[in-house]
Amino acid sequence: MLNIRIIVPALPLLALPLAACGSGDDTTGAAATVTPAASASASAPKEALTITNPWVKTVDKGMTAAFGTITNTTGAEVTIVSAATPASPKVELHEVAGSGGEMKMRPKQGGFTVPAGGKLELKPGGYHIMLMDVTGPIEPGRQVAFTLTLADRSTIRFSALAKDFNGGNETYAPGH
Repeated sequence: MLNIRIIVPALPLLALPLAACGSGDDTTGAAATVTPAASASASAPKEALTITNPWVKTVDKGMTAAFGTITNTTGAEVTIVSAATPASPKVELHEVAGSGGEMKMRPKQGGFTVPAGGKLELKPGGYHIMLMDVTGPIEPGRQVAFTLTLADRSTIRFSALAKDFNGGNETYAPGH
């Protein structure tokens, strides 16, 4: 299982910063520690989010999506407001929601909020990171780099493993 710990600025009431590192034992044997690219004030403490099993659906062209589980180990909610990847010029945070008995994919207004002490699952048929107009084939085994931007303007970088997946053929809301 790929386990990536992400350090995020949060609760200024804590006296000492917390640091975390992860390890995993998935088939790739990969594990990494990822820290925000944007920094907070020098005295601001840090808290941790964990992303486990990040993956992206393989595709030759067009659209695809990224998935995984995000765990917030802090006492405050954390909101992801956008995502980016070199694999696509346009990336959106999406949800699949019902409308008139039909499930449609659409941008998630306000981004993804990971509750304090909770989890947010990015999965086919639910919340996911949508890559539009990919720049080239995303083949099995490829590591796809992502940057997430949080509400506090900090950024988080991680990689997701590309793998084949036959599900997730949702219909698109107008404009997608």
